[in-house]
This record gives sequence, structure tokens and C-alpha cells, in this order.
Amino acid sequence: MAEQWLLLFAHVVLAPATALHALLYKRDPRAAFGWIAVCVLLPLGGPVLYVLFGINRVRSGAARRLPRRFSPGYERGDAVAQPHPLPEDLSPRYLPLARVGAGLSRHALLAGNHVETLHNGEQAYPPMLAAIRGATRRVYLSSYIFDSDATGRDFVDALADAQTRGVDVRVLVDGMGEWYSWPRVRRLLSRRGVRVARFMPLTLLPPSIHINMRKHHKLLVVDTALAFTGGMNIGDRHLVSAGRRDGGVADVQFQVRGPAVAQLEDVFLQLWSLTTGDARTLTGPAPPSAGEMRCRVITDGPDEDLDRLTMLLVAAISIAREDLRIMTPYFLPPREIIAALQAAAVRGVAVTVVLPAKNNLPYMHWATQNMLWELLSRGVRVVYQPPPFVHSKLFVVDRAYALIGSANWDARSLRLNFELMLEIYDATLAGELAAHIDAAAEAGERVSLADVDGRSLPVRLRDSVCWLFTPYL
Repeated sequence: MAEQWLLLFAHVVLAPATALHALLYKRDPRAAFGWIAVCVLLPLGGPVLYVLFGINRVRSGAARRLPRRFSPGYERGDAVAQPHPLPEDLSPRYLPLARVGAGLSRHALLAGNHVETLHNGEQAYPPMLAAIRGATRRVYLSSYIFDSDATGRDFVDALADAQTRGVDVRVLVDGMGEWYSWPRVRRLLSRRGVRVARFMPLTLLPPSIHINMRKHHKLLVVDTALAFTGGMNIGDRHLVSAGRRDGGVADVQFQVRGPAVAQLEDVFLQLWSLTTGDARTLTGPAPPSAGEMRCRVITDGPDEDLDRLTMLLVAAISIAREDLRIMTPYFLPPREIIAALQAAAVRGVAVTVVLPAKNNLPYMHWATQNMLWELLSRGVRVVYQPPPFVHSKLFVVDRAYALIGSANWDARSLRLNFELMLEIYDATLAGELAAHIDAAAEAGERVSLADVDGRSLPVRLRDSVCWLFTPYL
């Protein structure tokens, strides 16, 4: 009996405290109301869930400079204090989007880049490994998932050999992503003398169980001269032509040369500093010109960069005049993006969304099915592409502008994770990616409003229940 009274007393104390925190610090009223209900109505478990999943503990930059009692809370992004000026010779067709990027990114739009598309691990891993093996000064690698399978061990060997040669090697793994394989690759790297750090690791002592706010970057920078980024993790899973029973995971990685490489390296160093406290800055000459593409890095995360990507996507969709193409594995966009896509389709823009027919996370697919009618009813073309599961994240506007990187079109990427994106202002590459998306759409099956409306009652109930958890998926 005494234990019951003790638990009741604990809930009476914790529930109001956590509910008040949600009321003060949550910016979305739906999220605030939902968390308040959980904290109050779920005895003890509600406050515990809020502490584990509902609190943004990331404080960096401007947030640290504010006195604690005057802090507006964690869920506020900072405006770019002084947007970088736009290049004078920029084509008028790019000016509207370039102005948006200038107001959202701390990096300038730079000319002189070359970006090459690499499909799946078969095309991406060999040049990545060759770059590490040829490094002379530094190798910076960040990956959400870094498996310890055959592919992962190839990377471990290459990184360890570079370390032995005197190269400054740093590897940043995610504290949750490292649990996708065993043994954990961090231990393999440490045994070989490679400097490796974990971003927000999950630990019991001291208590640190942060399921959200993951480092989702996929980035390799070598000698400030060559970089690889996109949506591809490191592991055998991305080898799709190896006769795997599950077909593997198809994805697209990008090789970058030119001044944008320094921006990518700067992003790595900032996250390394946030993780380790070791503040590092770029050194040495800027990368030389390598092509004609204009590029700019955009970062998004639950810190000062909050909502930058959502604003960029809404602006790009609104600026489109001819067509929009989206390829993503997870598609549960917030209301503002749904409205922007609807408005684009209504004004005559050809909007195509390509999704996997079979998702590696079935509940994401079910939740998406529950909201597709909103787009289909306004003329948006939605296509399910056949297996293997496609993990690519591509966005192309008017065959002239492309946005690539690590972010999915869901709340986890747009609100909770640290994401890394690269804007590419180039009609040739944008046209190449548009053709890739079109080919996937032609090979897939178009979804109709009748298909969505024709789901059976049990399926609709299942999809609706999953959809309720959209902000947390």
C-alpha cells in the first residue's frame, strides 16, 4: 500500500512538471497538447516518455549565449544574421531559389564545383575507399549506420592504414546508429588506433537515453579536395547486385569536387566539436575549381538550424513553374509541405512523388497510405516503385535545381535529426536526376485515389492508427 501511495505521489509531482515544460517549450500546439495528455493521463510512464523522447537537449551556439531564465526554449531556430551576397553572374532562373538559400544557410553559393552521381554500393564504395587509401593529410568520415560486415571492415582497414601513414583520421558515428550491427564498428576502429567519437551515445550510467535527435549525416571528406555525400550508409546492405535474398537497399551517393568540399568539411568539424568539445577550424588553401556547378550546403537540426529544410522545401515547391520530382523512402511531410504540393499541382505544376512499394519500415508505408488522398485529390502523381527497397532522397525542381543529401520527407528528418543537404544549381545534373526519377516512375505502379479509397476497413484502421503517430515516426 505504501508503494502505491509513493507512486501516486511521484506522478502527482512529475506529471505537472513535465506537462508545464511541454506547455512552455513546445512550439507546435498539437505536439504540446499531445505531450501534456501523455504526461497527465499515463501514470509515471507519461512523464518518463516525455523526458526520454520529448525534450530537446541540444544547446549550441546562440542557445548557450542566452541566460537560462530568459531562454526562449529549445524549439527555436536562428535566422542567418547576414545572408551571403549572391553571385553577380547568376542566371535569373536561379535567383528566387538562391535568395531563399542565402537566407537559410550560413554558407555561400559557390561556383566551380563538379558533382558525380554514384548508384548503389557497387559504384560508390570503390572510389570512397580509393580516396581514403590515397589520403595524405586528413580523412573525416561521418555515417549514421556503419556496419561491421565485409564492406564495413574494408573501410576500417583503409581508415586504419591511413592513420598509420600519419593522416589525421576522424570518424563520427551515431550513438544509436552504431547498434545496427555487432560487433560495433567503433570498437574495431579503436583497436586499430583510429580516432572515433559517438554522437549522443545511449548510456545507462550516467543516464543518457536519447532515441531522438540523431546525427543522420552521410559524409566523407578527404584532404579538403574530395567529398562524398548523399543518403548511403556503409555496409553490405547497399550492394544490390550481389544476389542478396532481400535485394539489398538501393541508394544514390554523390562525389563532390570544388569549393563546396570546404563547406562539407566545415559541417563535419562543427559536429565533431559539438560531440567531443574539440573545436577545430578549416586550415589550408580552399579547394580549386573543378567544374561549372554552383553548390551550397544546407544543414538542418534540432538546434539553431531548426526548420531550415522545411522552409527551403516550401519555398522551392512554391517557386516551381513546370515540374517537381520527389524520391524518398519515407514520406510523411508536415502540413505546410502538403499544402505547398497541393497548391503547386493546382496551378499546373507536374508533381511526381516516387515511393518504395515495399518499405523496410512497414508502419511508415501504412501511415503514408492514410494521407496520400490529400495529394491524389489535387492531381499529384504518386508512384510505388518495385523492389529492391530504394533509400534515395532526391528533389528536382524544373529540371534545373536539385537538392540531395541525408534528409527524408518526414518529421524525424525535418524536426528531430541533424541532416546535411547540398543544393545544386545545374541543369545538366538536375536533368540527369529527373531522368532517373522518371525511369523509376515508369517501372513502378501509379497509385490512384480509387486505390486509396478502396482499402478495406481493417487496413484503413491500421493505416490510421499508424498515421496518428506521424510526429514521432
